[in-house]
Amino acid sequence: MFTGIIEAVGTLVERKSHGKDQTLKIAADFDFSSCQLGDSIASNGVCLTAVELGKDYFVADVSFETLSLTTLGKLAIGAKINLERALTPTTRLGGHIVSGHIDGKGVLTDRAADGRSERLVFACEPELAKYIVKKGSITVDGISLTVNEVAGFAFHLNIVPHTLKNTTLGAMEMGTEVNLEVDLIARYVEKLLLNGNSKTGLTAEKLIANGF
Repeated sequence: MFTGIIEAVGTLVERKSHGKDQTLKIAADFDFSSCQLGDSIASNGVCLTAVELGKDYFVADVSFETLSLTTLGKLAIGAKINLERALTPTTRLGGHIVSGHIDGKGVLTDRAADGRSERLVFACEPELAKYIVKKGSITVDGISLTVNEVAGFAFHLNIVPHTLKNTTLGAMEMGTEVNLEVDLIARYVEKLLLNGNSKTGLTAEKLIANGF
């Protein structure tokens, strides 16, 4: 599990193919000495297992499924990657509970200055839109963020200067694909209300009847 608070921005320095799978080497100006082999490290929001560790890098195996369902398979050598180590029992939960299991992808469609911050707009896959709500949490490339507005299949985010400077969002270009993880609570609420019956549907009446 993770918090969505980015600890470092790394760089993809090597990619090796093994049939359909790949091995990625990610370097960063970060001390990985506190990590051990087998530890989980969120990389642009994707939970990866460290199979090799150096002072300033780690290596992870990435399955074909992960490569096809996330942006990791398309990243060029030199691409920047948001990194976060798995949380511990003493970690301050500064963001929200993040699993590192990507739900889908989005695309940056607009950005504009908003005081010292910036307003970014992402379009998401239609099946994810129902889980994204105003003032709710969402993870974009591993970054825990609060949704400011939802419009159809797009959502707006206000990015403060600290986040712009210390994550990949500051230099992100229009049209860039990102990994999205919706709030776990939304998925559990839907599952509980549907009670295993996907044909029932989630309605306003059902939410009210269940105390929401």
